[in-house]
Amino acid sequence: MQRYDLRHLGDDFYGRMLEIIDETSMGEVSIFMFEIGDFSPVQKSADVIKEAGWTLMNSLKFNEADWTIVVKKVKSEVE
Repeated sequence: MQRYDLRHLGDDFYGRMLEIIDETSMGEVSIFMFEIGDFSPVQKSADVIKEAGWTLMNSLKFNEADWTIVVKKVKSEVE
């Protein structure tokens, strides 16, 4: 399990998040932290993970400005 801080990318972290997942082994769990701003990145990050076919295990508010999602590199069972 690795944690990745993507806050420095602002609202442009989705591509990097997918690159990181692509580089991990099947079954690996990754934790991503990003800025929430107007909360639209929360839903968009979930949508990006779902579209890529990976499993979103958890999504939670880390503090007043940041959000954390936990992704497992296994094919999602939800279609």
